[in-house]
Amino acid sequence: MVEIGKFEEYCEKIVANVSKVIVGKEEMIRLVTVSFVCSGHVLLEDAPGTGKTMLLRAFAKSIGGNFKRVQFTPDLLPSDLTGINFYNQKTGDFSFRPGPLFSNVVLADEINRATPRTQSSLLEAMEERQITVDGVTTTLDEPFMVMATQNPLESYGTFPLPEAQIDRFFMKLSLGYMTRKEELSVLNGRPTQVILDELESVVTSAETEQVKSSFSKIFISPEVGEYIMDIIEATRKHPRFALGVSTRGALALFRASKVMAAFSGRDYVIPEDIKRLAPFVLVHRIIPSAISQASKISKEFVDLIDSIEVPLEKVG
Repeated sequence: MVEIGKFEEYCEKIVANVSKVIVGKEEMIRLVTVSFVCSGHVLLEDAPGTGKTMLLRAFAKSIGGNFKRVQFTPDLLPSDLTGINFYNQKTGDFSFRPGPLFSNVVLADEINRATPRTQSSLLEAMEERQITVDGVTTTLDEPFMVMATQNPLESYGTFPLPEAQIDRFFMKLSLGYMTRKEELSVLNGRPTQVILDELESVVTSAETEQVKSSFSKIFISPEVGEYIMDIIEATRKHPRFALGVSTRGALALFRASKVMAAFSGRDYVIPEDIKRLAPFVLVHRIIPSAISQASKISKEFVDLIDSIEVPLEKVG
C-alpha cells in the first residue's frame, strides 16, 4: 500500500522551502523534484541570471545534500570532474582526491562549452553512477542528480551536445523570467543570498529513500499505458520529425507520471499527468527533419498531443 500523504508532504515541503529563494517557479521546482525522485537528470536551457544556481543550491539544502557547481570551459578536463590520484609526501603513497561529481547535487554550468571528451565523462557518470580513475572504479554518492545548463542565445565557441547524449537527460526545463510583480517583490525583499544561507533541510534521507523506492507502486491502467505509447509512436511517424522519442524517453514519461500522480495526491495515473509532463520529458528527444524547424518542435509537439484521443480510463 502506497502512503500517498507522504508523497504530497515530501513535495510540498521542498517546493515551499525552495520558493523562499526562487519566487514564482513552483511548477519548475516540482518538476525538478519529480526528476530527482526518478533518479533522473535535468537539462536547463535558459538565459543568464534567471536563478539556475540559486534553485539548485536551495534544492540541495532542502534535501539535506551537498552541492557543487562546475563552470564548464573548453580547457576543463575529465579529471577536473572525477578527481585525481596525487602523490602524498606525508604518507609516501598515492591518494585519491575526489572531484565535484562526488556530491548529491551537481550543477554543470554551460555544459556545451566543454569539449566532447569532458561532456561524455560527465554523461557516463550520470548514466553509470560511477567513475573510473586509473583503472579503479568508484561508486558515486546517492542520491545523485546533475543539472546541466546551456545558454540558448550564444553558440560561439560551444560544442553542442549530440542527440544520443541529450537523450540521457530526464527532463529539459526553462525557468524563464519572473512576472513584474514577482520581480518587484525580490527587489524590495531581503537579499536572496541571505535567505539561502538561512535555509535548512526540510526532508530527511529516510524520507527521500522511501519515496524513491515506493513510487513504482503507483497504478497505471492499461488505457493510460496505451495513451503513452500512442504519443511515443506518433512522434516516430510525424512527417516533420526525423527522429522520434526513444524507448528511454517512453520509460522516463512512464516513471515521471507515477511520481507526479503521487505528488498530486493520487495512487493512480490519469491522462492529465501525461499531458502535463510530456513536453518536458519528450520534446528534447525529438530531432526535426530540417534545421529550420528546430524552433517549432515545441509547438508541433503540443499540436501532436492535442490530436491524440485521450482515453476515458477505468481506475482500479
